[in-house]
Amino acid sequence: MNRTIIYILLTLLPLTISAQTLQSHQRDSGTKSGLGSGEMFNPFQKDTTNTDKEDVKAPKYIRQWHIDELLGDVIPVNADTLPHLYQNWHLTEGMHGEYNFLGNMGAPRQSRIFFDRPSDTRYDFMQPYDYFIVRPGELFYTDTKSPYTNLSYNESGDKISGDDRFRAYFATNAGKHFGAGFLFDYLYGRGRYDNQSTAFMNFSLFSYYRSDRYNYHLLASRYHMKMAENGGITNDDYITNPEKTDGNSSNFGTTDIPVHFDRTWNRNELYSIYFTHNYNFGFHRKVAKNISADSIASEVSRIIQGEQQSDTPLTATSDKSTPILSDTLQTTLKTDYEEETEIRFIPVARITHTAEVESDRREFIFHETPPGYYADTYMLDDSLDRTDYLSIKNTLALSLREGFNKWAIADITAYASHKYSNYKLPDTIPGTPLEYKKKYSEHTIMIGGIIQSNRSNTLKYKLRGETAVSGDDLGAFLLEGNSELNLKLLKRNVKIQGKAFIKNNRPSFYYRHFHSEHYWWDNTNLDKEFRTRIEGSFAIEHLRTKLSLGIENIKNYTYFANKSIPTTSNNYLSRLTVAQESDNIQIITATLNQDFKFGPVHLDTEFTYQNTSNKEVLPLPEFNAYANLYLKFKIAKVLNTELGADARYFTSYYAPDYSAALGQFVQQNPSDKIEIGNYPVVSVYANFLLKETRFYVMYYHVNEGSGNMNYFLAPHYPMSPKALWFGLSWNFYN
Repeated sequence: MNRTIIYILLTLLPLTISAQTLQSHQRDSGTKSGLGSGEMFNPFQKDTTNTDKEDVKAPKYIRQWHIDELLGDVIPVNADTLPHLYQNWHLTEGMHGEYNFLGNMGAPRQSRIFFDRPSDTRYDFMQPYDYFIVRPGELFYTDTKSPYTNLSYNESGDKISGDDRFRAYFATNAGKHFGAGFLFDYLYGRGRYDNQSTAFMNFSLFSYYRSDRYNYHLLASRYHMKMAENGGITNDDYITNPEKTDGNSSNFGTTDIPVHFDRTWNRNELYSIYFTHNYNFGFHRKVAKNISADSIASEVSRIIQGEQQSDTPLTATSDKSTPILSDTLQTTLKTDYEEETEIRFIPVARITHTAEVESDRREFIFHETPPGYYADTYMLDDSLDRTDYLSIKNTLALSLREGFNKWAIADITAYASHKYSNYKLPDTIPGTPLEYKKKYSEHTIMIGGIIQSNRSNTLKYKLRGETAVSGDDLGAFLLEGNSELNLKLLKRNVKIQGKAFIKNNRPSFYYRHFHSEHYWWDNTNLDKEFRTRIEGSFAIEHLRTKLSLGIENIKNYTYFANKSIPTTSNNYLSRLTVAQESDNIQIITATLNQDFKFGPVHLDTEFTYQNTSNKEVLPLPEFNAYANLYLKFKIAKVLNTELGADARYFTSYYAPDYSAALGQFVQQNPSDKIEIGNYPVVSVYANFLLKETRFYVMYYHVNEGSGNMNYFLAPHYPMSPKALWFGLSWNFYN
């Protein structure tokens, strides 16, 4: 990407935006079947057959949603165009800096907040790259009145050590039921330190069809991800105490700091197809239109204002008579609306089929490894470790729908699924140095049920249970539930949410089997991991306060144990194995979100406390904090502006190390542990919104060089030094 071109576009942006004449339109928020299905309308009440270009105007309108991956249920969400915190969108460490990572954009990461980590026992090579991977339940499906395009670009640094990310999203509708689009995402992080570059590309196609009877959602993705591995720096003093090293010279840069690996890469190729569709059985019924009190009040206000502006008012409009007129109109309008009816489809039952296919090829490529780095060598030095993974899952469900009569107070669903998994690992032919691909196949049949209710705004809930009745995961089960209660407390909106689960799952395949040149295990006797969790939150909208509490117990916690071997030269030979902690581990967490506002001054804060009963096996920082202080105002009444600074901080702890050969976070060597943390990271920024365009300028890690300079987010992997970031997100409706 040429930075000059971006600056030119930014310069011309106000002229381009001011030339746009598209009008916004917000559709009534009803509960009609086919929400977001893209019904076409003509906001200007003109003949759509008119070919005059001046009369053809497309409304700026989009509605977006996610889907539930199991059954394809639609989950309405706010459009992905919000400007607040846009300056943090590109950060690998997360919007609030809650992730540990290797310092470069797109590098593997792991959340320091334990309850934000995946709660299953799945270990796959794509999990640390959730920053870039878009799962089917995370994609924004879009209903748009006119073709919608979003282009975004984020960049920092130069062409030697800088970072670039370009993202293009397109969506369009063909009729009121069908929509399609694509997502293209390209990330290139050159890295501030040697041998640390990332080059990721994602191209995804999606489509949907939504009607009263038949619905489907499709997502097909292809990911190509290549990351250079440097094994971390050889001496942390280059960061924390540069005067003790040869790095105290003024011409000594981050790329001059020695690292462990050269000419070493991890590469992942992922192909995935997700398709869910359902058919609704039901009937049509004439019902009264659902007109809210707010709509009636709005209509009353409009009529009164129209009469007051008229030269010959039809009724008196004095201050004393207005309330009487308002009450009369409301009564009349309510009666008129109640007499209006419409034909609405009432779903009674639904049959759903969901198919998921994933194919992943992971390669660890190493051409130069420091002598004496690994403790074991199991195969000849062929400079390539490769594993292949294929999974095919089908789920069939039958649902009885909520609300088709007064006794149907909840959705009731029964489902069954079958999953086939195939793995390929390198192996050796006994008695010979020859290698071949060993294949493993697994099958699992699950049955389950769901009871949920979403019709009431006061109480919503979902209960789900499933168990493996056949196959390799026989005996695994899941029970989970969540609820949401909305009520008034002293005339203020209060939201109470609760979640809980009980899980008994077998550790994933790669915990049980893994073959490579330097790490090798076949664990056929691992016990199932048993986890129970309960958490709840209490939010008061008026006070901008939310308090969350949670507790979890884990038995047979499965992890990568570090069994490195000491040498006579005060060094260690790397050896990793899979271990299980037979004793129970308890995790307690509490998070307080508190936002303040004093005129244009805003302060948003988030504080998280965690305690783990086994810090050796499951280390967590006790305290994690984020604060964002900013001024929010408009310039010339059109440019929405946020000027501020944010800071993220966590207390010191023995954080998990990172293994390049596994591509995973692992336990630190118990004999050679180091602490990271107790170092705040501060950034200053200016964030702007001009009509359909978001852009920002941010000076990241502005406090580099101050304090203890212990700016590591993973052991021996320093984070990026101070850097100037620029980002732009531009929406097009045409």
